[in-house]
Amino acid sequence: MINRGPAANPGREAALHALMHLLAQGRTLTSGLAQATDSIADPRDRALAQELCYGVARWLPQLEALLHRQLDKPLAQRHCDLRIALLLGLYQLVHTRIPVHAAVAETVALAGACRKPWAKGLINGVLRGYLRNRDALMAVIRQQPEAEYAHPGWLIDAMQRAWPQDWDSILVENNRRPPMTLRVNARRSDRSTYLKRLATANMEADAAPHTTHGISLAVPSEVDALPGFKDGLVSVQDAAAQLAAPLLDIKPGHRVLDACAAPGGKTAHMLECAPQLASLLAIDRDRQRLERVPATLERLGLQAEVAAGDAAMPQTWWNGIPFERILLDAPCSATGVIRRHPDIKVLRRSSDIGGFVDHQAKLLEALWPLLARGGLLLYATCSVLPQENTAQIARFLAQHPDARERAMDAPWGRSVGPGRQILPGADGMDGFFYALLEKQE
Repeated sequence: MINRGPAANPGREAALHALMHLLAQGRTLTSGLAQATDSIADPRDRALAQELCYGVARWLPQLEALLHRQLDKPLAQRHCDLRIALLLGLYQLVHTRIPVHAAVAETVALAGACRKPWAKGLINGVLRGYLRNRDALMAVIRQQPEAEYAHPGWLIDAMQRAWPQDWDSILVENNRRPPMTLRVNARRSDRSTYLKRLATANMEADAAPHTTHGISLAVPSEVDALPGFKDGLVSVQDAAAQLAAPLLDIKPGHRVLDACAAPGGKTAHMLECAPQLASLLAIDRDRQRLERVPATLERLGLQAEVAAGDAAMPQTWWNGIPFERILLDAPCSATGVIRRHPDIKVLRRSSDIGGFVDHQAKLLEALWPLLARGGLLLYATCSVLPQENTAQIARFLAQHPDARERAMDAPWGRSVGPGRQILPGADGMDGFFYALLEKQE
C-alpha cells in the first residue's frame, strides 16, 4: 500500500493505487479501481482515475519501452509506485489531450503522494526528456513489435498463427476504447421507445447491429445516469454477448440451464426473451460473482433459480431431469475482450491457455448428458484462439456421434467450421465465438 503524503489530484492518486494492485499484486483493474475510488465523491475524479489506469494497462508495453530508454538503470522493485507514476505521466503525454503543463505538474505531485519527494526531479526530467525527444523515441518504438502494438510477444505470435490475414487489425482493435452498449429489457420496453428516452435526455445513441434490443451510446455514461436503469429498463451488455439468447431458440415450457452464469447478463437476457419457461437454473462455482446474479434479476423484475455449483460436477447439483437448452459460456482466455479489459495483457500468460482448453473440454463432457434428446447446447467463449473454439468443438463432435452442429445462418462473424467467430471490433462488437450443438433424437 502506498503511504500518503502531500495532497495529489484524487483521480491520479486513485489510478496509482489501482495500478499498484495490478502491477505489484496481480489483481484485476476492476477490483483495484473499485477499492481505489471508493471514497472519491466527484464523478470527474473517478472518471479520470478509470481513464488513466485503463490507458496505462492498454499501452503498457509501449510505455515501458519509452521509460526504459530514458532511465540509466531500471528502478528497484521497492520503487514500483514511482515507476507507475512515471507510466501515468507518459500515458498522459503520449495518448491524451491533457495539457502538457498539467500532465507534468500533476505527475510530479505524485512523488509526494508516494512519500518520495526526492523523485520530483526524476519525474520531471523523464517527462521533459520525452517531450524533447518525442519523434526520435517514437521512431525507435515503431521498430519494436511489442511496443508498437502494445501486446506481449506471446500474444502477438498467437494472433499471427491464428489469424494470419487479420492479426494486425485485431491488435489495433484491442487498443481502441470499446463502445458502451445497452440491452433494453424486452419485458418492460422496446428499442425504439428507449432510443427516444435517450434523445430526450440528450444522450446520442444508435441501434446496435445484429441485435433486437441493443443500443450503442455515442459517449459512455455512468449507469446511474441512464434513464430507467434503476427501474430495470436497460442493462449494459456488449452486442456480441446479446446474440446468445436468440441463438438458443428457447420455447415456452423449456427447462434451461445457464451453466457458468455469473454475473448474470445472459441469464437475464434469456428470461427477457422467453418469459414462459418451465424453469431456468443459473449456476456458477464462483460464489462471490454469483451474488451479483440475484441482484441483477431483481432490478430487471425477473426470477430464476440461482445456485452455487461446479458445472463440471453436475452430480452435486443436478436433479436428474434433462434440460431442453443449455448455455455454456465457458471460462476462457478472454482474448476477444482485451479492449474492454486491457489488464488481460498483463495478467494472462501463454501457459494459461492449455488449462482453459482442458477445463472447457471437461465442462462439455460433464454437461452433454444433461441435455435432452433434440435439445440444444450453445457453446460460447469471448476468445479468438482456435484451440479454445473451433478445435475444441471439432474434437467434441468427433468423440460424440449423438452430437451434430446446427448451422447458424447469421449476418455476423465468419464461419470457421465448426462455429462462427466474431473478431474484435467487427460491427462494433467484442470478439466472441459461438457453436450450436444439437443432441440427435
